[in-house]
Amino acid sequence: MKRELLNKNKMHVAKVFTLIIFLFLFVFILRLGYLCLTGKVDGIDLQSFANERNTKRETLYSLRGTIYDANEEVLAQTINSYTLIAYLDPSRSEGYETPQHVVDKELTAEKLSTVIDMSKEDILNILNKDAYQVEFGSAGRGLTELQKEAIENLGLYGIDFITTHRRYYPNNSFLSYVIGYTKTDDEGNMTGEMGIEKEYNEALTGTNGFVEYQKDLNGYKFPNSNEIRKEKVDGNDVYLTIDSNVQMSLETVVSNAVNASKSDWMIAVVADAKTGKILGSATSPTFDPNTKEIENYLNPLVSYTYEPGSVMKTYSFMATLENNPDFNPATATCLTGPYTIGEDTVSDWNDTGWGEITYQRGYTLSSNTCVANLVKNYLSRQVLMDYYKKLGFGSLTGIDLPNEYVGKVDFRYDVEVVNAAFGQGITTTPIQQIKALTAIANNGVLLNPYIVEKTVNSDTGEVTYKSEVKEGQRVASKSTIQTIKELMYQVVNGNQADTTGYKYRMDGYDLIGKTGTAQIANPKTGKYYTGSTDYVYSFAGMYPKDDPQVIIYVAMQRGYNYSTVLSEAVKTIVKDTAKYLEVFDETPELNKEVTEYKMANFKNKQTEEVKQTLNNLLATYVVFGNGTKIVDQYPNKGTKISTKDKVFVFTNDSVITMPDLTNYSVKDASVVLNKLNINYTCNATGYVQTQSIPAGTLISNDMEVVLN
Repeated sequence: MKRELLNKNKMHVAKVFTLIIFLFLFVFILRLGYLCLTGKVDGIDLQSFANERNTKRETLYSLRGTIYDANEEVLAQTINSYTLIAYLDPSRSEGYETPQHVVDKELTAEKLSTVIDMSKEDILNILNKDAYQVEFGSAGRGLTELQKEAIENLGLYGIDFITTHRRYYPNNSFLSYVIGYTKTDDEGNMTGEMGIEKEYNEALTGTNGFVEYQKDLNGYKFPNSNEIRKEKVDGNDVYLTIDSNVQMSLETVVSNAVNASKSDWMIAVVADAKTGKILGSATSPTFDPNTKEIENYLNPLVSYTYEPGSVMKTYSFMATLENNPDFNPATATCLTGPYTIGEDTVSDWNDTGWGEITYQRGYTLSSNTCVANLVKNYLSRQVLMDYYKKLGFGSLTGIDLPNEYVGKVDFRYDVEVVNAAFGQGITTTPIQQIKALTAIANNGVLLNPYIVEKTVNSDTGEVTYKSEVKEGQRVASKSTIQTIKELMYQVVNGNQADTTGYKYRMDGYDLIGKTGTAQIANPKTGKYYTGSTDYVYSFAGMYPKDDPQVIIYVAMQRGYNYSTVLSEAVKTIVKDTAKYLEVFDETPELNKEVTEYKMANFKNKQTEEVKQTLNNLLATYVVFGNGTKIVDQYPNKGTKISTKDKVFVFTNDSVITMPDLTNYSVKDASVVLNKLNINYTCNATGYVQTQSIPAGTLISNDMEVVLN
């Protein structure tokens, strides 16, 4: 009985076990069938999962486009950048005939300290760390090709580099607010943050590619495996209208003028009168986009709004001439002296005025009360308002730069109308002044200013965008413009007793223009500052008178000896631009016995070859550095110069020493120091007599030379 019961239990267990096995096999077969049909487990595609585990995808990074000037000189480019690293672990040298790690730490530290900005002791502290690999902080990052080459030539064991890309601005603070700068994210993507870099960010930015392939367990590509590849597309190149020769002149002029006057800020702009092209725009203070030590993020050319002062009298007279055909400023008269409007009084800069004078003399003497009479007798509020706006004041010029401000042209009451007529109580920008001046240069027709010439596909050379001269509306008749040009001519070339602009006179250049002196409003109180230098001083002009080719606008806020400093700045700009742009068939002051020639391109040529070429031209030249190759020059290629002009060429020497600048002109000394990226203060006028750092001294980043 017990045996039968035991056998029954065994049979029951066997049946249950068989059923479990059957159910397991059934589920397994179902899962296997599902897998075969769908290729998925728990919603995961096994084929994709396997591919992802065995597939490697590498990004092919595109290069940001290059920014060039009008002469195809590089202003901004993407270059290789290097981070210095050192391998410390001896295990890295196993299996190699030569050491692959740092062997002599003392020697390595001593030699590296001669190239990177770090002391031997600090380098040694890093090399003594218990680590497989080390970096050297900010001193070891962002190294240039020259620095990398210098370190490689030291012949040190265990030293290597990590290669990345960075945006490089070869001329440092040159044209910085126009060019702008970029920001790089954690993935190495660059985005424009200011200037052309921002405005043309989409055009400059390329498209990354990739390469995808199957890898083994060690991460190596399987031989003969398929490869999926999408090529990168580099960004477009952008060509500006800026002429680097003109720009260098402006940079030097502005730097020297600010040093001499101690002004708060200064801007100098030069434009092609017949096209509206901006040929140069220099400002102070400025910044180096390589280091991004920026105090002010507004581009003065398009974002500085301030009361322009008496340069607006030109347009008040234009409005009067356009709306009063019988008005003749040479014969019509006005009574100058204190002028009462309700409870307000308008005065001239000499307080007493000049009695009854012609409107022409009132213009050349920059009489506020004469303009007050002009408003009373010939201009209504609406006529003046409409004319200012017709010229472009109070609206965007449309120049291809970001963050353009419109200023304020709004006046209601009688005293406000008078103030606006001589440039107070309204605000404008430098680029608006340039646009308005184009009407005078083109017989009454406005031109829209622009600063980008074209964009070009960096791979194919195809022009993807081309700027054209953009004519605006006619704002004045030819007869009005002839009268205005004659008034502006008298400002510069009239009798000293009858004009505020006699210091701007230049024989042979036919410069015309209008001076400006504007009070500065206190933003907290709304009232004007009352200090002796609390003004914005300016000059708006062009040359030559009969057929203007070049427009110039210069302004500075506060500044000692402003009239001399500003006039000398303008005259230097006129002389330089006349020569560089070949405005005249023959430079007015050139000695006919001096030979003229056009500057060749010496960049990337061997130093000895360049010296021989310059010797054959009988040129006066100076070579800076002991390198074998020329990396920079002044003047730039294509510039028309004479044998009396100095030529500067700069070699690829990684060691910068202080040059001997005694007896150099202030302009030439400034050019050299800017090219060598040496900080300086210039107290000299005319020629350099002494320098605070002796010639031959090794230059470091924190040094500044004072020229007297």
